[in-house]
Amino acid sequence: MSDYLPSIYTKFLAQFPEVAEAQGAVAQAVRERTPFDERTDRLLKLAMAIGAQAQGAVKSNVRKALQAGAGLDEVRAVALGAITTCGFPTAIAALGWIEEVAEAP
Repeated sequence: MSDYLPSIYTKFLAQFPEVAEAQGAVAQAVRERTPFDERTDRLLKLAMAIGAQAQGAVKSNVRKALQAGAGLDEVRAVALGAITTCGFPTAIAALGWIEEVAEAP
């Protein structure tokens, strides 16, 4: 697993720095308001990203959850939990995205 930023995100940062800064400020305000520790917060965000079928957000939150101390088994469990809530195809897609992040150098 690497700490790389996807090219689409780095292009966004370069092209719209004021929007990126504003979005970052909103994200920070939300983080400061949450009662959850960072690990739990990242697992919750991962679950929401899986439900939204947002590949980029899933991969980003997998990386961030692992960096925050979540184990790969916990990350996979979030995707498995999506089977009964979001459907089997959504969960399988998420598991594939999780493995892509886990296998990255």
